[in-house]
Amino acid sequence: MTEAKICGIKNQSDVEIVNDLKPDYIGLVFAKSKRQVTLEKAAELSKNLDGKIKKVGVFVDEDPEKVTKIAKACELDILQFHGKESPEYCSSFKDYEIWKSFVGDENIIENIKKYDGCADAFLVDSSVPGSGKKFDWNNIKGLSESYKIILAGGLNPENIAEAVKKVKPQVVDVSSGVEGNNGKSREKVEKFIGEVRLHG
Repeated sequence: MTEAKICGIKNQSDVEIVNDLKPDYIGLVFAKSKRQVTLEKAAELSKNLDGKIKKVGVFVDEDPEKVTKIAKACELDILQFHGKESPEYCSSFKDYEIWKSFVGDENIIENIKKYDGCADAFLVDSSVPGSGKKFDWNNIKGLSESYKIILAGGLNPENIAEAVKKVKPQVVDVSSGVEGNNGKSREKVEKFIGEVRLHG
């Protein structure tokens, strides 16, 4: 069963949409991005979130103490690292599930092997995260048989059925593909999650 993550939650309207539509995970972005949220804002959104939805914090080469402070304040379930964090860095967060991100077009299997045992799952993204661009899914075909794979990059309600069928990821991660004029689009989020449930 493929699970769905809606990333880049940044306002109360987004929270209301996910509380209604029940994805398995949401992502709060703490790295420099147009979807970045402050600690204060993220903590407020987390308090209003349905407790059954797991919270993922997205970081890029952040100071470990700051990561821990944010994780505690927002009661994060999972830490997602999108930078050049080392295996040792990833291993240092004992109380959280760790997702390490890699670019799908670059030596993906070699990279994952270096972090095997240091991360619980591997997120595979396009070279420009959050851009809505996808990579060649053939690069990671079959990888989910050996590792927990989170597929990101260019996913949307129209292509998610094909992505799930081809890659068979344990989790699919969408951000720009379900956005409207001001944050997440209820219609797009609903269609995306519906397609995941149907085909996953």
